[in-house]
Amino acid sequence: MAGRLKVTQIKSKVSEKQYQRDTLRSLGLKRIGDVVVREDTPQNRGYVNTVAHLVKVEEID
Repeated sequence: MAGRLKVTQIKSKVSEKQYQRDTLRSLGLKRIGDVVVREDTPQNRGYVNTVAHLVKVEEID
């Protein structure tokens, strides 16, 4: 796991539970269409798994 993850928010967080909203904020996502690039670590993978239904993830080198 030495790569990076490109995470894009594709759905709204409005009707989601508070912990999922907090996870999006921890990833640095604020609104639909926001994109962040994060290191591929177990912590970031956990964040992505928590909000997998709200984001699109691509692995980049």
